[in-house]
Amino acid sequence: MENQLEMPKKEKRRLPKIGRRSVIITCAVLLIAAALVLNIILFGMGEGTVDPATPSGEEIEGEGNTTLVEGDGYFSATQVSRQRARDEALEVLQSVVESESASEATKTEALLEIAELARAMEAEANIESLVLSKGFAQCVAVINGDNCSVVVSATELQPSQISQINEIVFEQSGILPANIRIITK
Repeated sequence: MENQLEMPKKEKRRLPKIGRRSVIITCAVLLIAAALVLNIILFGMGEGTVDPATPSGEEIEGEGNTTLVEGDGYFSATQVSRQRARDEALEVLQSVVESESASEATKTEALLEIAELARAMEAEANIESLVLSKGFAQCVAVINGDNCSVVVSATELQPSQISQINEIVFEQSGILPANIRIITK
């Protein structure tokens, strides 16, 4: 009778053992990546943007190009915010790579994300330098995956300037003109 009252033994799970720490690190990496994307989206299309239909904003005709008007401190604030978000993301990714408890797959994923961030940062810097060399006073480029937003200091852009910026972005990042937003400040 005692045998009937005994609780059945728990079966061991047959799933591969994933450490709690690895799950936490992976979630942290994903959260940082999501925060970075959200930051780029908010600074690319959020704070202080003006509806192109209003008199203070004007839309440039062409695929993926929009013109918006805002204040002068935008360029430095955007660059500082972009750098801060990237520094935080790189710090977390680097801690994942250096972690002894992280799995090799997690470390490899973190290294790939670091390499992708480095490529985007290099392309953005090159785009900004080349656009400035075309006579614009200020420029900020933000790459988010297969999209790029370029903000230049100008009141209006001529079709030739739009073409130059599209060409620079394509040459430096491989992003197609349909996925490039050009915004004037």
